[in-house]
Formats: sequence, C-alpha cells, structure tokens
Amino acid sequence: MAILFNIVILAAGRGTRMMSDLPKVLHPLAGRPMLAHLLDTARSLSPQQMCVVYGYGGEQVPQALAAGDVVWALQAEQHGTGHAVMQAVPHLTDADVTLILYGDVPLTMSATMQALVTIAAQDELALLTVNLPDPTGYGRIVRDEQGQVTRIVEHKDADAAIRQIQEVNTGLMAVPSKRLATWLAQLNNDNAQSEYYLTDIIAMAVADAVAVQTCQPAAIWETMGVNSKVQLAELERLHQHHVAQQLMIQGVTLLDPARIDVRGQLTCGRDVSIDIGCIFEGAVKLADGVSVGAHCVLRNVEIGTGTQIQPYSHLVDAVVGEHNHIGPYARLRPGTTLAADVHVGNFVEIKNSQIDVGSKINHLSYVGDSTVGKQVNIGAGTITCNYDGANKFRTVIEDNAFIGSDTQLVAPVTVGKGATIGAGSTITKDAPAGELTLSRSKQLTITGWQRPVKKAKG
Repeated sequence: MAILFNIVILAAGRGTRMMSDLPKVLHPLAGRPMLAHLLDTARSLSPQQMCVVYGYGGEQVPQALAAGDVVWALQAEQHGTGHAVMQAVPHLTDADVTLILYGDVPLTMSATMQALVTIAAQDELALLTVNLPDPTGYGRIVRDEQGQVTRIVEHKDADAAIRQIQEVNTGLMAVPSKRLATWLAQLNNDNAQSEYYLTDIIAMAVADAVAVQTCQPAAIWETMGVNSKVQLAELERLHQHHVAQQLMIQGVTLLDPARIDVRGQLTCGRDVSIDIGCIFEGAVKLADGVSVGAHCVLRNVEIGTGTQIQPYSHLVDAVVGEHNHIGPYARLRPGTTLAADVHVGNFVEIKNSQIDVGSKINHLSYVGDSTVGKQVNIGAGTITCNYDGANKFRTVIEDNAFIGSDTQLVAPVTVGKGATIGAGSTITKDAPAGELTLSRSKQLTITGWQRPVKKAKG
C-alpha cells in the first residue's frame, strides 16, 4: 500500500553570511536556485502536498519558483525551525507522514528521503544523521545505554561531554502526521537562542513511547547546507564531482573529471569524449561518438552522431546534425539548425539559419537569418546583411552555390542554384542560378603617388 505523505521545505532564512540581498535559497547551484534542486527531487516522490515556508525577501522566492504543485506559507518573523513548521501545518493534507526538508540543503537524494518516509510510516519518528570528525556547530544525537535516541542537544546548549559526540542531526526528519501538531503545540523557546527548536520534539516522542529511528545517507554531501559563499562553492564542486563520476560510469570519456561543469541535464550516447573546461547548461544531448573540445559552452543544444566540436566554441539553442565539424572559435546562436556533414570553422557566427547537407562556412563569416542549401561554399569574410536598423530580412542561398571571400549579401536576396559570387562583391539583387555575379569598382593604379610623410616635431 502506498504511503501518503506531505513534504515541508523550510526556506525562510535570510542567510546573513551570504552577504547578499538575494534570499539564500535562490542562490544558484549548478546554474539553478538551490531550492529548485530540492523541489525537483521532492517531486520525484509524488507527495500529496509540498509546502515551502518562506520569509526573507518577501515574494521573491514564490515568484521565482511558482508552480502548481507547491503551496507557500509565510513565516513573517523567524523564531526557529519549530515555528517555521507551525506555519506550514494549516496547508498540509491528511497524510500519514510529514517529511521535513531544508531549502539550503539542496542535494538530498530521493532514496534518502524515501527511507525517512518509510520509517515514519511505522508510527516512528525518523531522523537523518551523519557522523562528522568535527561536529562543531551541529546538534548532537544523544542515546541511552541501549543505543536508543533520547534527545538532540544543540551545540550552544551542550556541555563538554555532549560536545564529544560525533553523530549529529542534519535537520531532516519524517514525522507521523497525526502526532506532529500535538508536539509542535508543546514547544517552548527556553534555550540559548530563544527559538522554538523543531528538534525538541525528539524528547517528546521519547516521552510518548514513540520510537526514534535514525538512518544515514549514501554520501555526506547530501546533508551539506549552505550558509556562505564559501560553502556554496564547496558544494558546487562536490556536486560537479558526483555528476562527473556518473557520466564516466555511463561510459563518457572526461579528459579531466575535475574540470567540467554541468548546469542542467547532460545526456550522452556511447563513446562521447569531453575535454577540459567545458560548460553544459540547460538540456544538452550528445549522440554517439560526439567529441567536445576544450573550453566549449553548450546550452540547450542537440548534437548528432559523430560530430566534432573544436575548442572554444559557443553553441546556444541550436540543433547540429551528424558528422559536422564545428570550430574552433565558432558561435552558433539561437535558431541555428545544421544538417549532416556541415563544416563551420573558426570565427564563424550563425544565427537563426538553416544550413543543409555538406555546406561549408569555414572562416571569419557571419550568416544570420538565412537559408543555405546543399553543398554550398561560403568564403572567408562573408556577411549576410540582414538588418536595416529597424527590420530583419532573409537571405536564401540555394544548392551548390559558391560565395567568394569578402562578400556582402544584402537581404532580402536570393543566390540561385549553382551560382557563383565573385570575391569582394556587394550583392543587393538576386543572383541568377548557374551564373557568375560580381560587383566591384574598377581597379586603378595612380602613377607617381607617394605616401604622406610625418612632419618633424619642432
């Protein structure tokens, strides 16, 4: 029988040590707000209700991450974690379990969440704990002689003996829902911080003869929170290391797994190779046999089988077909679609254009708002002049055309099938199929001309 459960995410804190006006949970990790990572993982478990408790920053958090499956509870004044959960209770459904997570602990895995829910479904209180060599600052898990959890003592309230305990509370827990409201109502703020600690319900569970069970995550980084830019950077690298490990397990060759950044979803086929310093943003798909050279940036692109992307290329919102050769130093802008066997060389920029099979744009050219046919050769320094200062127009270059170097094609214009454009031409009218079209001024030699000589300084 399926377990019905709610998820409460505490995300109201200011994050003073972040030294930023941006609410802490909106700071990006791997290119997305920390809270967005947690929401996605929570969704994968299909809870009855997800409630996010927000506070600092006003409506910035719900506005940034608004979704139909999330309800928002305002904690106008922050009086501790117990007080925060109190704000969520009126928004929860009549589920068996309430799972409590933290918006600044963004990388908790779904398996870890599920383990907590499963324990709490047995009418037990489930805690996620870890053992740390240096537990300074964390609440300690206090057990009796039989090893049963009796309470959690916050670091500031702990004596010297308790501070020697290395098992610490991560803050993540799952509670039988029917007991949660009762325990929250018994909380008080008689402690060093004058706050309502959610952890005080542990002692209440013990007093009510409710077993307190613990589990631990597969990796400590699942429980790591962010309170400063230093910790955010540390967690970023741990996350990227994990992503790199998963890619290599799937068969991807990473020249250096410490030098890759995936800020979205990277899907790779077989025998994909990625050199150092590459950044992948949004949804990126690399088909079988793709190689990506050093220091490339790919955002929301699909790359076909066997395509080679040379170093320092930048591809955004583009679709690249099979066995293309891109770069080095190429830029594909939004709306670019390349068919098979296309060559795009160094310092070539393409925007909102379709390039058909076998065409080549190898050097120092700009192709924008264009439709380029099959087996077209576009020479170095070619520019499609698509913008008149107010409106954009389209250039059409039909199959087997040859565009000479240093040509300007002033749109709207069509170069016919098999046409040749002479180097150095400015084409403002349609060039007929199968013909040579050129536009040049007459070459002159001025006999006896001399260069100016710089005047001597007085």
